[in-house]
Amino acid sequence: MSAGAALSPGRSGRGGAPAAGAAPAAAPADRPAPLPLWREVALVAAKDLRIERRSRVTTGQVLPFALVVVVLFAFALDPDRGLLARAAPGLFWVAVLLAGLPAVNRSVGVELAPGVRDQLALTRLDPSGLFVGKVLAVVVELAALQAVLGPAMVVLYDVRPGGAAVLAAAGVPATVAVAAAGTLYAGLAAGTRVRETLLPLLVLPVTSPVLLAATRAWEDALARAPGDAWGWVAMLWVAAVTYLAAGMLAFGAVWEDGT
Repeated sequence: MSAGAALSPGRSGRGGAPAAGAAPAAAPADRPAPLPLWREVALVAAKDLRIERRSRVTTGQVLPFALVVVVLFAFALDPDRGLLARAAPGLFWVAVLLAGLPAVNRSVGVELAPGVRDQLALTRLDPSGLFVGKVLAVVVELAALQAVLGPAMVVLYDVRPGGAAVLAAAGVPATVAVAAAGTLYAGLAAGTRVRETLLPLLVLPVTSPVLLAATRAWEDALARAPGDAWGWVAMLWVAAVTYLAAGMLAFGAVWEDGT
């Protein structure tokens, strides 16, 4: 037997077979299979909504803020009830947009706690799943907000509801677009010391077309002219899909750079 064979305890002198009593070679550890995207989206959204249910930021801060905005506009324009009713769609979406800013800021801010970012990296979540999950959670919160703001504006602004199909067809993509754009830019502003004040400067310019289109669509619906609203509805769906696609593609890089 050669000296090299004598110094190798795990090999025999015949064909390299393991010697008696030698420990078997360790098998490579199996990495868990990645979750499908829809499952990641559901997990992130459920986690954010549980955090919201416990912290009650939407019900304790965002909703009162939006109601104050609606009431202040009602007091300011009350002498002209006709103008108040005509301005109701625009004021509604202004209130939703302003209330959405703290909602998206909170959604991204919960991931900036010490150690949370490292835990997210260990979960191997797809950045696009993280983005869409957060957008979904914000959409649910804004939908709950709108469910309260709508009746309040009917009472305060003397609005006669009409064109429910157009209102829904325009409201869904407008809400998604606001949530998607807000989440994307909140991720970009994350990690900066002025993210609370920087976020409105980033979000308001890019969501102004959404605000305009949603206002016009709702004005046509309330004026009982739904045929004129479908062009604006189509524009809103294009904006929602564009913001969602841009966020899914860019959120990973934006999140890494922002944090």
